[in-house]
Order: sequence, then C-alpha cells, then structure tokens
Amino acid sequence: MLLKDKVAIITGGAGINGLGFATARLMALQGARVAVLDLARAEPGEAATQLGDGHLGVVTDVTDKASCEAAVAEVLKTFGRVDALINNAGITQPVKTLEITGADYDRILDVSLRGTLYMSQAVLPAMRTQQSGSIVCISSVSAQRGGGIFGGPHYSAAKAGVLGLARAMAREFGPENIRVNCIAPGLIGTDIIKGKLTEEKKAEIAETIPLARLGRADDIAGACVFLASELSAYCTGITLDVNGGMLIH
Repeated sequence: MLLKDKVAIITGGAGINGLGFATARLMALQGARVAVLDLARAEPGEAATQLGDGHLGVVTDVTDKASCEAAVAEVLKTFGRVDALINNAGITQPVKTLEITGADYDRILDVSLRGTLYMSQAVLPAMRTQQSGSIVCISSVSAQRGGGIFGGPHYSAAKAGVLGLARAMAREFGPENIRVNCIAPGLIGTDIIKGKLTEEKKAEIAETIPLARLGRADDIAGACVFLASELSAYCTGITLDVNGGMLIH
C-alpha cells in the first residue's frame, strides 16, 4: 500500500460526492489514517465513519486560524503525526467581473486562498519536526486558462493565488524535506455542477476534451495519492494538470 502508516488530513472532505471524500476513501484504501476536516453542517465525523475504523472527523473552518490549529492539534493527539495535507476546501461563484462585490471577493478568496495558507501554517511545525511531509493544494484549470465554466474571475484569482503560494512554500520548505505541490483539475463531475449542466451540454463539453469525457472525483484522488506518496519523492513546486487534455500547454 502506498500510504501505509501515513496520516493524511483532507480539508473540505465530507461531501460524499466531492473530490475531498474521494481522496479520503482512496487514501484509506492505500493504508493511510485519514482526518476529514469540514464545516459542522457537512458532518465530517459521519464521513470519517464511512471510511471504516481508525479515521477521524474534525469540525473545522479553514478561514479561521484558531480552528485550523485546533484541528491539527486534535489530529496530532489522536495519531501522533501528520504526513500529508490535502488543501481541498474551496467554493466558487459564477459571476462576471463587474458583478463581484467586496463580500463576494472576501468569501471566495478566504476559503480557497486564506484557508490554504492557514492549514499549511498549522501542519508545518509538525512536518518540520518530522523533517518530512507532503502538502497538496487544489487549484483549478481556471487559474491557468483565465476563467472556467462556473467560477467567476475572483475564483480564478483565488486559484491562481494558490499556485503562487504553493510554489513559494515549496522553495522555502524543500530543504526540510517538505514537498508542496498543486493539482489543477479540469471540469469534474461532482455536486458542484449538479443541475447546472444538461446532459447535452456535458456531451458538448466532452467533445472538446481529448480524453472525450468529464473528469471524475477519483481522477483527482489518484493524483493526490501520487503526490502524497513516495512515488513523487522528487516532485515539489509542480502543478499537475488533471483535465483530460482540456488545457495542453
């Protein structure tokens, strides 16, 4: 198993049809002890239970530094270490540039970008003590191509910020054997698009993708397992595109 005896934290991991839970499930299958972090209404404890015995659910608000620190403290108390952090928590909003309010901007950037910073800050002391660790940050193809199908420009900006933050952390913490990488998903068939695209529209989009289909949550989960495992031991500061060829650059 690729993650035997490893401890992984996944933010925004409780949505059963989401990228985070798919990653949690695959990491558990690969031998990791998994901590699912999410808001109370998402019921992270229940999500952790569905993974089987020996996993943990923690109510966490990634936009609150104290909440992030408390969550990591609970993980360390329970498991004794943190080997991988998947910064998955994020939200989107389909609005145009002139429609973005200050509140919209704060809400979108707080979860995707501030949350990535706060959670990384929370795990890094433990990883420094271990002199090992892998942080995976979920960005988006919209950060690379200048907008996506659903997210507004502030979402693209937040996800582009994630790329820059991850690369800077990779440089800073590489000498301590802590790797920081990004995944840029394309259009993935999760609840975020449920009811927003007709089957005809999905088929139309699929025709523009070289692999001829929308992504699946498990496609991203596999990339997360790779970056969290020793298979990627010489990878840091990279952006791994998982988009079926939607953007080739």
